[in-house]
Amino acid sequence: MDYNTQRDKLILPEYGRHVQNMIEQVKKIEDKTKRSEQMRAVVQVMGILNPQIRELNDYRHKLWDHAQVIGGFDLDIDAPYPAPTPQQFEARPDVIALPGKPVKAACYGRNIENIIELVAGLEDGEVKKEVIRNLALYMRQQYLIWNKDNVSEETIFADMERLSDGRIKVPEDVHLGAISQNASFSRPGQGQGNQGGYGKKNRNWRRKR
Repeated sequence: MDYNTQRDKLILPEYGRHVQNMIEQVKKIEDKTKRSEQMRAVVQVMGILNPQIRELNDYRHKLWDHAQVIGGFDLDIDAPYPAPTPQQFEARPDVIALPGKPVKAACYGRNIENIIELVAGLEDGEVKKEVIRNLALYMRQQYLIWNKDNVSEETIFADMERLSDGRIKVPEDVHLGAISQNASFSRPGQGQGNQGGYGKKNRNWRRKR
């Protein structure tokens, strides 16, 4: 029996073992002209086996680069593009710097903290008051997504002042009002369609039919 574990490792699995074997056979052809001709045929096959690569810019160049990678970077052929070097594929991507400051309240997230920073810098007045109220409404919505218990506006106002390090003072005449009885808050990926709301309606609709 010929097991995969006993075979050479697939260099680029998306092209399969047959392409890898074909390239190895092409490398054994002594005549360079014939070798180059056969390699062009192999690259055409690679484009058929990996059609999604055609969505990329300059996909033909990428196919030839992949052929060089599968061939071990030592294909002695007349290729339409310069051969890449192993170093080009071994280079690590740039490290993405993560925010160093931890999120103060997970239920609100970093976006709300960033908004609070902007609101804290606004001049006092009617515009800032309205922005504070809208922000508080949004904070209450996010709070209820992660904490199903009801929450008072005093709690939301206290969280806003705490997250702003005391730079935001909610005016005494700002109020959020009652939450609608029809309001529904769900965590991401757990909408009504997944929790029975929409699905239940669909089931009732099927029964009526």
